[in-house]
Amino acid sequence: MKQKIKNLIYKAALNAHEKGVLLSSEFPDIEVEVPRIESHGDFSTNIAMVMASVQKMPPAKIAESVIKHMDDPDGIIAKAEIAGPGFINIFVNNLAWHTVLRRIHEEDAGYGASDIGRGRKIQVEFVSSNPTGPLHVGHGRGAAVGDAVANILLFCGYDVQKEYYINDSGRQIRTLGLSVFLRYREISGKDIRFPDECYQGDYIRDLAIQIKEHKGTDLLEQDEEEAILYCARFAAKNIIAGIREDLQSFGVKFDNWYSEQSLYDSGKVDNVLNEFRSQNIIYEKDGAHWFKTTDFGDEKDRVVVRNNGQTTYFASDIAYHLDKFERGFERVIDVWGADHHGYIPRIKASIEAAGYSKDRFSVILVQLVNLLRGGEPVAMSTRAGEFVTLKNVIDEVGADAARFIFLTRHHESPLDFDLETAKKKTNDNPVFYVQYVHARISSIIRKGRERGIEKAAWDDMAMAMLKEPEEINLIKTMTAYPETIKGSAEFMEPHRITFYLMNLASSFHAYYNKHRVLTDDPVLTAGRLYLIIAVKKVIRNGLALLGVSAPEKM
Repeated sequence: MKQKIKNLIYKAALNAHEKGVLLSSEFPDIEVEVPRIESHGDFSTNIAMVMASVQKMPPAKIAESVIKHMDDPDGIIAKAEIAGPGFINIFVNNLAWHTVLRRIHEEDAGYGASDIGRGRKIQVEFVSSNPTGPLHVGHGRGAAVGDAVANILLFCGYDVQKEYYINDSGRQIRTLGLSVFLRYREISGKDIRFPDECYQGDYIRDLAIQIKEHKGTDLLEQDEEEAILYCARFAAKNIIAGIREDLQSFGVKFDNWYSEQSLYDSGKVDNVLNEFRSQNIIYEKDGAHWFKTTDFGDEKDRVVVRNNGQTTYFASDIAYHLDKFERGFERVIDVWGADHHGYIPRIKASIEAAGYSKDRFSVILVQLVNLLRGGEPVAMSTRAGEFVTLKNVIDEVGADAARFIFLTRHHESPLDFDLETAKKKTNDNPVFYVQYVHARISSIIRKGRERGIEKAAWDDMAMAMLKEPEEINLIKTMTAYPETIKGSAEFMEPHRITFYLMNLASSFHAYYNKHRVLTDDPVLTAGRLYLIIAVKKVIRNGLALLGVSAPEKM
């Protein structure tokens, strides 16, 4: 509808120019917005304001000429008014909104889709937690955001691949192996000293018990470094399997799992470092090797090889991100925890140093989750290695509630997640509030079938019956869905869809509480069924992009 209004405005301006009223045919890009105040119309445009300098006329006079030369053969516009210094407020004919319903029914699951991506190959890498322990509730928010962003981009015409980067190399993996080995020694009857830097959780002891069941006391006879390496590989493999299982139960499926260790095994890390050395982008100082990230906008140079010869995580991250571009991705998106903000400039520096545009790399930073129960913070003891896992949350509130609530706020804002609220079957629970609309409409459809109404189809007479303010408001709200999806894709903000669905649910509840759908008038009933089935389709489509189910019954 917004595009239709914009086209009518441009056409009116052109008509005014051809009639000699407007001096220039140079029409800049204009804004057509929905006014915040309902009495100001359905749409408002600033065309007269932005054309004033070119036309050398007062904005009010330009607005008057645009309205006067409006050609609207389809009767879309009910009236147009001049407001303030020259804004044009446009009121759409109620009957013109009805065509939106036909589009929703015809496009069905594709309503809201677009081709703004034009098939461009894009990668979204998210979660990518070190395989040193189970996923916690914070990882769950990153998983929900990354998966929803990927879904939205795919829906908007991008060729999307979801990837998990397994940090299965380096110091943290050795620490994992040492942690498990020490617990293995302990349950084998040996005295140990358990360092503070080792992983403290009960899962470490569980892994040690599994190894003891497989190996008995054999590892006690091996070289300690070999034993630690064995424990590290065993633990990482088991933890990754658990992570896969947790993500699957959360509705997240990756197209590719990429091993950090494979970058070393294939020689890609060494190759990248040698290439940058040959270009003098990497230099040696104090026995270490440094990347000249300051030449590319970073605040200081970064170490890629320590003075003990061990590479840093930055070294493998350079190789990994360059590998992404070598695989043909036109754009790569990483989803990181907000505490990694300072890491962005150095990755951008390495991308630019390799000859790629740093604008092809984007990072979504996800803020922390404050877990509550009945409004009170959930106690956590990091010293004891205790934390609330994603699996704990899924088991208690379900994947749908968790995903939806994770997406109710912008990812850069901290999120309060109340476990008790997430379990409620009331309107206080946002996912219940939205899903219940889908289930209620399904119930109405079933009752209609019991009365012999098999399906609702477009009918001019039935559409003419849809004239109640709540009905028009519902249609207007559904009209905004494609633009909401487009904005969510452009800004990588899935919470826009969550807000939209809650707004649509609110509009439906207001309508349903005031008007019966199944009436004694078959024509009115047909029109209202056609209307609410469109609502059901939009709710289903939006929930699907968020990775949330649309139940038929609740």
